[in-house]
Amino acid sequence: MIQGCENPQFQAHARRAPQVSYRMADADGLLAAPGTLAVLGFDPAAPASADPRYLQVPLASFDAPTPLELWQVDGPVSCGVAGALRWAAGGGWLFAAVELDEREHGGASATAKLAYESLHRFVAARDAQHVLRVWNYLAAINHGEGDAERYKHFCDGRAAGMGDFFAEGFPAATAIGHHGDAHRLQVYLLACDQSGQRVENPRQTSAWRYPRQYGRTPPSFARAMVLPARDALAISGTAAVVGHASAHQDDLQAQLLETFTNLDALLSSSGMPAGFDGRSPLKVYVRHAADEPQVRAFLQQQLPGVPVLLLHGDICRRELLVELDGWRYA
Repeated sequence: MIQGCENPQFQAHARRAPQVSYRMADADGLLAAPGTLAVLGFDPAAPASADPRYLQVPLASFDAPTPLELWQVDGPVSCGVAGALRWAAGGGWLFAAVELDEREHGGASATAKLAYESLHRFVAARDAQHVLRVWNYLAAINHGEGDAERYKHFCDGRAAGMGDFFAEGFPAATAIGHHGDAHRLQVYLLACDQSGQRVENPRQTSAWRYPRQYGRTPPSFARAMVLPARDALAISGTAAVVGHASAHQDDLQAQLLETFTNLDALLSSSGMPAGFDGRSPLKVYVRHAADEPQVRAFLQQQLPGVPVLLLHGDICRRELLVELDGWRYA
């Protein structure tokens, strides 16, 4: 369900959502386009760029060549670097990203704490202080047993570092295990100078209410976020979770079907049109590379004409085989 209420006068002047799309183009050309807030690359072999708006995400795509993800906003964009943090701002929107080496900061928990402290300080000094969407990528996310699992350490550090960062409510978010540099933590976010509306899934327990079995610190995210003008829905990482429990262990097809049932529930709760279309870019994270053909065949049947980026990544629960996130435009 949507949390919060709508102010019609405010919504009439709300910020138009960034336009997110996948493009087969070179990074320099996209960075030169009007209103480019960020360009995300998913090809480890692609050349790096010194432009602060370009971010190489440590997740390999199953497709070659691999498209770039483009974020565009209304209005001119400024950008810069502040220590380990890079940023871009324009049209009332803010992109900020931080990459840290866990070896330099004391492990997964301490590094997550520092990352969120750094982002909090930076965003607090900007006009765009409403964080609507966050992405978290760390290596070996499922290594360790019980409370020693790296994802649980990450959740501990994130909570310690955020302070009152999300006092108005948690943003939509994704946390995925990458197969890049074993010590690299990458966090990036989208913020706005206007607030959005958080959406929970009636089929699922809210993440911050998970019972103790999932760690000392429950995950800190909303299931989705309606952007200020109600023209787009930012969808958090969504998988085969019902209530708070993972469903259909070791059954990829059943997990895919359950995931889409959860997506349908989110769209309904947010007031968005049912299904997805050609303007709804989605990412699908696949744990086992050998599962990619089955996942691709399922998506081609379920999502004809929808832009989908298939990525090799570990889900935050080791029994889950696939996760999906992305955007639904009204």
